[in-house]
Amino acid sequence: MTFTESIKICFSKYVDFNGRASRSEYWWFMLFLVLGTVAAGVVSNKLSGLFTLATLLPSIAVAARRLHDTDRSGWWQLLGFIPVLGWIIEIYFLIQEPKEPNRFGSAPASQALPET
Repeated sequence: MTFTESIKICFSKYVDFNGRASRSEYWWFMLFLVLGTVAAGVVSNKLSGLFTLATLLPSIAVAARRLHDTDRSGWWQLLGFIPVLGWIIEIYFLIQEPKEPNRFGSAPASQALPET
């Protein structure tokens, strides 16, 4: 998956918490969020906050789908509220290989790009 495909998929599934997301889809989208936040912050702090607010739901949704790909519930994201140790565990979960078979659906590599 490419950088632009990841962004398109994540925004087309704006609040879709079902299914699975590949590692590349998740990490490309996270790179987009970091770059977008930094670029908006250079222009204005208010713009950076607005960008973060606008991308909050898609980032939570793609993280839930990524956790589904490792056969975990999206609720594991709540570990992020535990400083340091929670973040380390959450990142460990997000970088793991996909689990097959999986209760959350077919592997993301077999999913085509949504029609526009």
